[in-house]
Amino acid sequence: MARGGAGDPDDGVELLWREGDVEPRPGLSLSRIVRTAIELADAEGLEGLSMRKVADRLGFTTMSLYRHVPGRDHLLDLMRDAVMGLPGTAPSERGGQGRDAGAEEAGGQGRDEGVEKAGGRSRGEDVQEAGGWRARLEACAREGWRLRERHPWLAEVRGSRRVPGPNAVAHYEYMLSAVSGTGLTPAEMIAVVGLVARFVDSEALRLAEVARTERLSGVSEEEWWGSRDSLYARFERYPTLTRLWEEGGYDEPEDPFEFGLRRVLDGIEILVQERDVMRDETCQMCGAPVERAASGRPRAYCSRACQQRAYRKRRSG
Repeated sequence: MARGGAGDPDDGVELLWREGDVEPRPGLSLSRIVRTAIELADAEGLEGLSMRKVADRLGFTTMSLYRHVPGRDHLLDLMRDAVMGLPGTAPSERGGQGRDAGAEEAGGQGRDEGVEKAGGRSRGEDVQEAGGWRARLEACAREGWRLRERHPWLAEVRGSRRVPGPNAVAHYEYMLSAVSGTGLTPAEMIAVVGLVARFVDSEALRLAEVARTERLSGVSEEEWWGSRDSLYARFERYPTLTRLWEEGGYDEPEDPFEFGLRRVLDGIEILVQERDVMRDETCQMCGAPVERAASGRPRAYCSRACQQRAYRKRRSG
């Protein structure tokens, strides 16, 4: 079934953002279908997920599932949003209700909008008080990593036109709020969050591919590479590779996720520090940021108008 384009009434928005199960039927509900699909994908990966297999596990016909879910793609979107609302994921740990596929009714109204008010304060303000931006963004990345370790198939749900549900948007809102107030521009905030999210997904996808290959072949990654002696014998012609091998570079390799996350955050930190320097240069008249001069004396005013107001103020004083 083709996924809908812009304005397509069958793009899954209404299903994902529903206020409750649509026309619940005795013995079969959307929440049961989603829970069963998650269990199946956890055990067999996405290649083992089909509407027929889900129906068989539930003891119903495949056609009965289509009364609740239009197709496999819509089911994947529901599964993705459901696991992001399970206990232990970032929004629900911070007091959000997130829709939980493990609850009796996954279609309940409880959801974390990410910007709920609590005592007159927004969640973004609460996030700012929880620690530095780097610690908060790192915590988001680690929670996303743990989520993908529990559900490896999550990284395999690919595509630039997948409709997000309320739990996915709540996660996105929380990550954005983590870098709010850093001095980054709105476009840079969005780019930073996207960079971290893509890094987590790419590393998780690598793990998912390894797990899939091991599941299909019955041979572990270590066993497969350990039996490639004829390949390693040919590496002697490559001096740098040989030296790294002999010096133990492959004996205790860096953890790819830990190493990569540190380097990504280091790069973001440099950008934030640059914005901090720029933010320190403010207009002496109105307090607005002052664009740094390419050369010569630093600018004291953000505009010619502020400069003239300052001049008139000095004259009148």
